[in-house]
Parts: sequence; C-alpha cells; structure tokens
Amino acid sequence: MSDEAFMRRALELAARTEHEVPVGALVVLDGRIVGEGWNRPLSTSDPTSHAEIEAIRAAGKATGNYRLPGATLYVTLEPCTMCVGAIFLARIARVVYGAADPKAGAADLFLSRHNFHARAQGGVLAEECGALLKKFFAARR
Repeated sequence: MSDEAFMRRALELAARTEHEVPVGALVVLDGRIVGEGWNRPLSTSDPTSHAEIEAIRAAGKATGNYRLPGATLYVTLEPCTMCVGAIFLARIARVVYGAADPKAGAADLFLSRHNFHARAQGGVLAEECGALLKKFFAARR
C-alpha cells in the first residue's frame, strides 16, 4: 500500500472520535498494520491517550515488543512533543503526517540530535486531514 492509502486509513480512524480532536494514527511494519489508534484523552481521562500513543501501544502488544524498528507511523496531524518522544523510544524509523500543527507540532525535533533518529515527511493528504480538523473546530465555535 502507498503512503496515501495508509493515511486514508488514519483518516478513517480519526473519524471515530466523538467530542475529541479528530486525529487518527497507525503503525505499519513489513507492509501490514500492526497498531491503530485515535485521540481519546477525554473519554479515557488520560492526557497521554493521543492517537500516536494509542497506535504505538497497540503495535507493541501485537508484536510483543516495545521497540518497533523499521516501522512507519502514519498520523493525520503533526505529532506533539510527547508523541515525538514516544516515537523515539519505540525506535520507529519513519513518520508520515498529514496536516501541520503550527501551535503544538514538534516535527522539528526529528531534525535534532538524539540517540535515535526518525525520518519525517509531512503533507500527505494534508488538505483532507486539515479539513477534518477545521470542521471539528468550526462546529465547536
């Protein structure tokens, strides 16, 4: 499957959220989805229940390993600082995100010097990802 096809699945996951910022994520390893998640901090009363964290947790359980070398994480919104940290700890090799997040996005951390580096690519289906977020926030105003 292509980056766009996996991002479409992430968009489907984002649409599952109710009353939460619509963000979806999935982890792909060896061409197959091993973990999926969507934003759930309100419904779980857990500020760490971001889509990326949920997908990484599911992938860890599915593979029996907290490290996911060679994996790609697809997420509809640029990851925040917390999620970038989890991506580094999980040793995810590549991150593909849709919409940029000028307020809380931390993709610049992928360029910094850490023990582990992940490659990041933004803008995949950015218009569709951004439209979902705009619709959500417009409904709340």
